[in-house]
Amino acid sequence: MARTSAVHAWRDWSRWPRVRWALLTAGAHRDRGMSTAEYAVGTIAACAFAALLFKVVTSSDVQQMITALINRALTVAG
Repeated sequence: MARTSAVHAWRDWSRWPRVRWALLTAGAHRDRGMSTAEYAVGTIAACAFAALLFKVVTSSDVQQMITALINRALTVAG
């Protein structure tokens, strides 16, 4: 009898993630996707990251490193 209850306990425990996911995603009041405010925050974050990346890439140190890398690749290749 102890073995049977252990098997049932394992089955109940192994179903927990699926049951939990079903509870979290079910229902008519659940949002699907991002709202307008989340799109705005995501867009601002993407623009800030793009501006930072642009500043890094256009800095003189990075341009010198890229130029040196390209020159070295062309020198080795030919």
